[in-house]
Amino acid sequence: MNVTFHGVRGSTPCHGSEILEYGGNTSCVSIDVPDADPIIFDLGTGLRYFGRTLSADDPFRGSCLLTHLHWDHIQGLPFFAPLLADGAHVTVYAPAQDSGCSVEQVFAETIKPPLFPVDLAVLPGTIEFHDLRNADFLIDGGPAGDISVMSRSIPHVGHTLGYRVEWNGVSVAYLSDHQMPSDGSFGATDGALELCSDVDLLIHDSQYTDGEFAVKSDWGHCTMDFAVWMAAEAGARQLALFHHDPSHHDDQLDELVAAAATSGAAIGVSVFGAREGLTIALSG
Repeated sequence: MNVTFHGVRGSTPCHGSEILEYGGNTSCVSIDVPDADPIIFDLGTGLRYFGRTLSADDPFRGSCLLTHLHWDHIQGLPFFAPLLADGAHVTVYAPAQDSGCSVEQVFAETIKPPLFPVDLAVLPGTIEFHDLRNADFLIDGGPAGDISVMSRSIPHVGHTLGYRVEWNGVSVAYLSDHQMPSDGSFGATDGALELCSDVDLLIHDSQYTDGEFAVKSDWGHCTMDFAVWMAAEAGARQLALFHHDPSHHDDQLDELVAAAATSGAAIGVSVFGAREGLTIALSG
């Protein structure tokens, strides 16, 4: 199983020479299981660049595990070029909304004039939506066999899911936006711990420094120290620090990641900073 990062930034896409090393696109990560259709975590602006890596010879088929409906996690969808081809099909799993509107209705009301030039429905490809709460289900991997997916509600601003994907003895968990306790203590819900338990790779929110969290303690995110604690508490083997704050430039991220890696090594967790274009190969 290969895991590739296409967008690692949180809140808003950004651009500049100072963020070239990590990248400025928002959340999008792909999973490549041999002989299976791709699985995508989130639909941020990194999705456009993932689309550019795909062959145009065959209609795209794949699945998206969408954590929540904030702009930075969905705004890449209408720019995903494979959807412009007849026969393309994307299955989107996303958190059911408390408003009573389906996820499909939310997208239909968002991607349309005057907010967007055309209705999402006019795109040649087909998007199939599934509303989730806490669920365990299988994605048909074709010749690769079934791929197991676990979704659990995790604390953020608005209904949000974390995911765990398992195939052939390999597992990856994705908690892109995760609210740590607002008092700065370390603790996690049963659902979050279940997603991360003994996982091979944990991709986890690490947006704030301690000082930033002190003034943004209820904004739905966490610190790098909390992400390292979470990985150790759950027994994760590798931790990818993710959802980088748009104000954090490369040099600052290098320092923060190095400190987190040192902390992780002391407690048995391999820690690295997610960056665009990085592929992690996982084997059972």
